[in-house]
Amino acid sequence: MPQSVVFAISFVAAFVFASFVEYWLHRLMHVSAKVGQRHRDHHRRNEGQGVLWEFRDYVLGSAIAMAIPFIFSLIVGLGWASGAIVYAAFSAYAHQLQHENPRKCFWMKMPVHYVHHKYGMWNHNFGLGVDWWDHLFGTYKPVEWPAEDDIPAASMLAVRWW
Repeated sequence: MPQSVVFAISFVAAFVFASFVEYWLHRLMHVSAKVGQRHRDHHRRNEGQGVLWEFRDYVLGSAIAMAIPFIFSLIVGLGWASGAIVYAAFSAYAHQLQHENPRKCFWMKMPVHYVHHKYGMWNHNFGLGVDWWDHLFGTYKPVEWPAEDDIPAASMLAVRWW
């Protein structure tokens, strides 16, 4: 198989897997008192910590999982790590965007993380970057979106970066 195909498959697999892990970790944060302490504070404040700080946390939390595929081959490892890093960057941005400018989340019918916070949905809408897993696992709960009191749209770059 050509190395470019191996890289692409590894990249896509890591991107999808990272979204899956993110979904389940977010769910776990809502069930476990020990794991969820910092997350409960996040819900109280209802704000992200900035794209770069979110990205740092996501990458540090997944560094081992990003390194393991290098055991198989350099190209698999590079594809996997690249997909995971790109998803971490996308998710960090999507998370901050949903806290500050949810109307710009054009890739989702409804910005699930925003409504998760706005409506106190402790058992629904766990996605940050994507809503695939909420649909698949039955935790997607639609609400009327957008409501009149929702945040007005600004530029897609109008988020706290650090």
